[in-house]
Amino acid sequence: MSCTDPIADMLTVIRNGLAANKKSVKIPFSTIKQGIATVLKDEGYISSVDVLETKPAKTLQVALKYGPAGEPVIHEISRVSTPGLRQYAGRGDLKPIIRGFGISIVSTSKGILSDRACRKQRLGGEVLCIVK
Repeated sequence: MSCTDPIADMLTVIRNGLAANKKSVKIPFSTIKQGIATVLKDEGYISSVDVLETKPAKTLQVALKYGPAGEPVIHEISRVSTPGLRQYAGRGDLKPIIRGFGISIVSTSKGILSDRACRKQRLGGEVLCIVK
């Protein structure tokens, strides 16, 4: 059975891995998923992202990050734009999440960026997900 929303599937795998206190999770590879994982790594929500050359297709290995008391760094990760209802935001519509303690991940013409990078570069695009 094919997956109709692979980004939502990726976010669910990360959410389930955090709930089960896993060190890392494996996700089927795509460039959009790699871009999202790279933004999460750059913003400090996950430890590392590796592309594994598995057969028949590549796999992303995402190392999850936990705080000093063992609590997950990501408290909430949710999909905003879905295949049935795309959500777009202009450069003036991207506001900080929880006064800057959370991020939005946005697909722009310059690639997949965080909302901070979008405001700095004065870009808008499709809001993929929100991380708190």
